[in-house]
Amino acid sequence: MIDRNAIEQIIAQYTKHGWKLRRVLLSDPARRKIGDTDMVFGTAAVFASDLDALWFSRSSNADMAAWELRHLAAVPYALVTGVPDGSDASEAEAILGETEAKMREVLVHRKT
Repeated sequence: MIDRNAIEQIIAQYTKHGWKLRRVLLSDPARRKIGDTDMVFGTAAVFASDLDALWFSRSSNADMAAWELRHLAAVPYALVTGVPDGSDASEAEAILGETEAKMREVLVHRKT
């Protein structure tokens, strides 16, 4: 887990390139380390998770939104997925959930 300053730099970099922070996934230790999540993540929804990661999104074309899941670690790692415009909430959640599962799988293999 990286520190609060590094997280703020990541958010600033993504924002500079047109991405919007949408969701934050934090483990209990990360949440304690960061402190006041509202000060760091603003209005983004914060979820308890076994992953420490940020979800950013932006329009990618006329009928699709790009979502990028950025792991909060010293070695940068991110996965990108597309969510079709007009997807209902359950469809969007399924797509994002699959991406989170892929990240978990990759991170398990990275540690071994």
